[in-house]
Amino acid sequence: MEVRLSAHGAYQHQYHVVWIPKYRRRILRGAIKLFVQEHLPQIQHYHPDVIVQQWSVQVDHIHVVLVIPPKYAVSSIVGKMKANLSRPLRLRYPELRQTYWGAVLWSPGFFSSTVGLNEAGIRRYVDHQERVDKGHMQLKFEF
Repeated sequence: MEVRLSAHGAYQHQYHVVWIPKYRRRILRGAIKLFVQEHLPQIQHYHPDVIVQQWSVQVDHIHVVLVIPPKYAVSSIVGKMKANLSRPLRLRYPELRQTYWGAVLWSPGFFSSTVGLNEAGIRRYVDHQERVDKGHMQLKFEF
């Protein structure tokens, strides 16, 4: 993963996000699964600096790997993704009304974790940073 630049800094924020349909119903199959797969990257239309790197749609949950700049909260991006999937799904597939009688398709929460670099390498970097900055030492890190 590459380091990205923003107006006043650099970042390398990659997140693994998982969310489920309400009641963990097994609705993400067939045409609905294909529809979700096509529309997952649409968050990039609203936020071009958010990158959907990878996704996997299972019958009862969705995995997404996202690069989210530090100016956005992970929860707001995931909320927008869920909303932007829910509306068109309910309009295109009216049979979902039999399973979900309200305007809610997704369970309210989600799971997220950061996809990080090698922890031992980062600890070594932090421990030796002062000597590196002073030019007394040069470190090579392989991630």
